[in-house]
Amino acid sequence: MPNIKSAKKRVLVSNKKAAQNKMIKNEVRTYVKKVELLVNEGKTEEAKLALNETFSVIDSAVSKGVLHRNNAANKKAKLSKKVNG
Repeated sequence: MPNIKSAKKRVLVSNKKAAQNKMIKNEVRTYVKKVELLVNEGKTEEAKLALNETFSVIDSAVSKGVLHRNNAANKKAKLSKKVNG
């Protein structure tokens, strides 16, 4: 544990930000799994609706700096391919 006040604050802030980032990544994973499950069940119309929600969640993660934009583009492309394929 750090002794300097600013270092103590940095530890608290970084822990808080790490928890927020983890929560956002978890949300992205949940939405992706939901779309994949719908595709596997053969519910293509519902999967397309869920795909739009998933895209917005992924885009918000990018805007918050949690995901890299290329990583998000790969995720979106793979999901689109599964839904449309």
